[in-house]
Amino acid sequence: MWRYNGQSRPAFAIKPQSGQESVWDYPRPPKLVRDGRRVEVFHTNQIITTSNRCYRVLETASPPAFYIPADDILWTHLIAAQGSSVCEWKGVARYWALATDPSRIVGWSYPDPLPAFEAIREYVSFYPAQVACFVAGEKVRAQPGKFYGGWITAEILGPFKGEPGTGHW
Repeated sequence: MWRYNGQSRPAFAIKPQSGQESVWDYPRPPKLVRDGRRVEVFHTNQIITTSNRCYRVLETASPPAFYIPADDILWTHLIAAQGSSVCEWKGVARYWALATDPSRIVGWSYPDPLPAFEAIREYVSFYPAQVACFVAGEKVRAQPGKFYGGWITAEILGPFKGEPGTGHW
């Protein structure tokens, strides 16, 4: 049973300073927050997207995932990939792969999200472990763990779900 929900920060969490955020202060269930910073995603030297009309999903213990509107994505770089997964909060996810490498899944979206996440219908998030992601010019670090897609920037503090030893949280 998950015992953290953003109401109180556990003792092992890194305490944020001014301008920083602790993932342990994020709520559960998660919430959507508009973010107007410039977000860019590249594969090699090719731009896949650039936008300043994104949402972040903030969820306890995880770095935020940035969701980018479909209108801001260069779809010639992506193709639909097989498979899906279910998020208890957002609904059924579909996956996106590189058009040049269909076996390389680089992103996901919610074509029919649950009501609380309707705002990210037709938005796509990307795995920073698979493509180069930037927020306001800062290169994003990938959230640890093979399945997770959180975006770690300098202001985001953990420890994060997916790091070694986090299975007991």
